[in-house]
Order: sequence, then C-alpha cells, then structure tokens
Amino acid sequence: MSTLSLPRPNQGIWPGLFTTPRSPLRARIAESLFRNAVRTLPVTVRLPGGRTWGAGGPVMRLVRPAAFFHRLGADAKIGFGEAYMVGDWESDELADVLSAFAARLTTLIPPGLQRLRRWVDRPQTEVNDVAGSRQNIHRHYDLSNELFATFLDETMTYSSALFENRDVDLRTAQLRKIDGVLDHAGVRSGSRVLEIGTGWGALAIRAAQRGATVTSLTISAEQRTLALDRVRDAGLHDRVTVELRDYREEHGQYDAVVSVEMIEAVGAEYWPAYFSMLDRVLAPGGRVGLQAITMPHDRMIASKASYTWIHKYIFPGGLIPSVRSIEESVRDHTRLRIVETRSFGHDYAETLKRWRHTFLTRWDEVEQLGFDDTFRRMWEFYLAYSEAGFRVGYLGVQQFAMAERLGH
Repeated sequence: MSTLSLPRPNQGIWPGLFTTPRSPLRARIAESLFRNAVRTLPVTVRLPGGRTWGAGGPVMRLVRPAAFFHRLGADAKIGFGEAYMVGDWESDELADVLSAFAARLTTLIPPGLQRLRRWVDRPQTEVNDVAGSRQNIHRHYDLSNELFATFLDETMTYSSALFENRDVDLRTAQLRKIDGVLDHAGVRSGSRVLEIGTGWGALAIRAAQRGATVTSLTISAEQRTLALDRVRDAGLHDRVTVELRDYREEHGQYDAVVSVEMIEAVGAEYWPAYFSMLDRVLAPGGRVGLQAITMPHDRMIASKASYTWIHKYIFPGGLIPSVRSIEESVRDHTRLRIVETRSFGHDYAETLKRWRHTFLTRWDEVEQLGFDDTFRRMWEFYLAYSEAGFRVGYLGVQQFAMAERLGH
C-alpha cells in the first residue's frame, strides 16, 4: 500500500515534505519570477516585517519566504501547494488569492521561459491500466467514507451540483444535477441503466426511483460498501446492483449509460477504450448521459504529461479532458453523436465553496477520524484551488447527451 494512500498521523505519510529543498540559484530565480508575476496581480503579498508586493487585493502572507522560494524553485507545480501544506505561506482569503493566480496562469511565466518547461517539468508516470486505476482510485476514494460524509450533503454526491439559484440547499442542487444526467440519457421506468462510477450510490438510487434497473460499476471497495448500504436503506436492492468491476470488463447491453465525473480518471491513453465501451454496451436506440470536468484544449495539451501537486496528493493519474477531446473521441470511437450539452462551471465553484466551508467548520470531526493538520491544509488548498479554477473559467463542467448517429 502506498504511504500516501491513507493520510493519517504518525505513519510516515509525508516523507520528505518538511525537509526544505536547497538550491540557492533556483530559489533566487523563483523569487525573481514570483516578484515579477505578482507586480501587476490583484493580490497583496505580505512579507515578515511588513513589506508588501503586488497590486493590492486579498492577502497572501509569506511566513517563511526563504523556504517558500526554495520549494518554488525546486518544482513550481508542486512546491506552491506543498509550501501551503507546511505553513510557508498562509491566507485568510485562500480562494480569492488562488483565483488571482489562476486568472493569469498562462501568463505568469514569460513566454521565453515557458519554452523550457519540457526540460524542467516532471513527467506523469502513473498509469491507468486496470491495476493502476484501482491503485489510483484507492488513494483518493478509499480514504474514509466517514471523511467524505463530514462535508458532502446527505446524498453523498461528490461532483458539481446544478443550482437553480444560490438560495437552494446543496442536496436539492445535487438532485437537480442527477436528474439532468438521467434526462440526458432518457432514463425512465423499465430502462436498463449502466452507471460507470458509483460514487456512494446517489445516482443509482435516483434512477431506480424512476423505475429503472441499474448496474453500477466501481473500483473503490470503500464506496461499494457504503453504496450497497444506502441502496438497501432506500429499499431498492432488487433494482440496483453494485459491481466491483472496471469499465473495460463490462459486456452487458443497456438502454442508457450514465457517468458523472469519472472520465477525468481514465487518462488520454484509454479514452478510445472508454468511448468504445460506451458504444459497445449501448442497445439500439439507447442514449448516454455524461458529466465531465473540462479545460481549454490548448491547456490540456500543454499539461498532458506534467506531474503536478494534484497528481501527487489528490488525484494520481488524472487528466481533465477538453470539450474538443470529448467530441473527437465520440466521433472517432463510437457510432454516437452529441445531441445536447449543458455548461455550469460557476455552479462547481459554488459547490466547492460550500464543501470547503463545511470541511473546515467540521474539522474537529475529521481530526477525530485520525487525520492530521497537514491533511487539513492539503484539503483546504485542494478545495480552494479547484474553486479558483472554476471561478475564473480555467476549468469548466459539462453535461453531454449522446445518441446514435443518423443512419446507424
């Protein structure tokens, strides 16, 4: 088992994290680039002693500047987040600070230096074959069902909600999102439904309540256990089957296939297999409802092989697709066509904001589960970092409805 798979205190799960990298030259370069980048950025970078950099705005406090720049110089894509994890910098307005950086992400580094990225970027090495996918999913989704229950709503839905307005509670907005996916897939009474990525069972339960029969696939043992309990509690065990099975191993036939924010864990190398599977298991006249986090195509291409803080600590092996890559995969590897789309990235920002607030408010409960303060800062950074991406449009979320192409 990976030492990073179950982040609990006193088990050596942060190897090397508290040892500051030492490269004086790279630290000086990192400080120079950082100062130049924040000069016109709408943030206030406050140093010990009261000096400030930046154009003014939410405050980022450099607690240990020397350590911060050493981490940034060692690996900017990992060091910035690690510096927050260990307290080299802090902020009471974390999502606002990160939004300022995210809005200028493509221009923070001068174009000339960006061309050198391939020489300094650490390559992505985590694979998403059947065995690799199980390990990658285990490291995030098998952390603890109780952990996720502390900050998710009562449906235990871990994907973007769809708000009618900001006064709506999270449960209502999550069910609205689920209904949108089910509607895209044409799920109704009597439908045979395949769900790829069970989560904790909310979508399967909702589909079964419509009168559908559901086969749901997961490769997370922890999620399957709780999903089965929730299905039984809902009195739907005769309509919902939850299988511990990889999507590549599925060979049934279904009237509807649904998948919510699972494609991000597939990896570009396996997109052909994923979309071919959608096509293979869909019965004539069937439909697909897919929800995906997306990013601009050029940014996806640029970041495709990079190893980032998110890979190291949150989603190993992940790759967020672009809308274009999804469209091309559907065109090239299926007999399907995209017939309807819905975009709601700002709703994901709101969802993440609510998760983060609840996570921090209920931290005492999380701590009692055995998670340490480094984990708290790591997840606070992850949730705020993600919120910032959706706030500024660097990330988006889309629902796609797919049906057979005409003539097939």
